[in-house]
Amino acid sequence: MSLNRNEKAAVVTDVAAQVARSQTLALAEYRGLTVEHLNALRKQARDKGVYLHVLKNTLARRAVSGTPFECASESMVGPLIYGFSEDAVAAAKVIADFAKGNDRLIVKAGAYAGKALDANGVKALAAIPTKEVLLAQLLGLMQSPVSRIARVLAALAEKRGAGAEAPAAEATAA
Repeated sequence: MSLNRNEKAAVVTDVAAQVARSQTLALAEYRGLTVEHLNALRKQARDKGVYLHVLKNTLARRAVSGTPFECASESMVGPLIYGFSEDAVAAAKVIADFAKGNDRLIVKAGAYAGKALDANGVKALAAIPTKEVLLAQLLGLMQSPVSRIARVLAALAEKRGAGAEAPAAEATAA
C-alpha cells in the first residue's frame, strides 16, 4: 500500500523526531522473517526502549538527512528494519541478539556518534554492557578496597578478642 504525500511527510517527521532523541542506529535485513519472528523482535525492542520500524529507504534517508546518522545513508538499500535508541547500545544489542537466534535477520550496518558502522561494528557495539551494568561494575570496583579493609579490621578485632579471652580462661581454670 503506497502512502500519499502527506502520509510520507508524517512518517518522515515522526522518524526525524525519533532520530533527534537517539544515539544509535542499527540496520538489519529482515528478508524471510515470519510475522511471528518480527512481532517477537518488536516486543524485545519495546521492552528495551528501542524504536524499531520498517521504513522505505527513501523516507529513512530524508529523516536522517542533516543528522549524525546521515553517514549510514549509503547502507540504506534493500528490505531493512531500522532500530533507533536513546541508549548507546540498546538498538545494536536488540538486533544483534535476535540475529544470533535467527539466521534470517542479517545485521547490515549502523551509526553511532556520527560514524558509520559495518555489521561487525554493530555487533561490537552490542557486546558492550549496558549503562546500568557498567555503573554496577564501577560501583563494585570502588567498594572493593573499602570492603577489604573492613574485613581485615574485623579479622584483626576478632583475633585480638580471642587472644584476650584465652588468658582469662586460663586464670579461672587455675
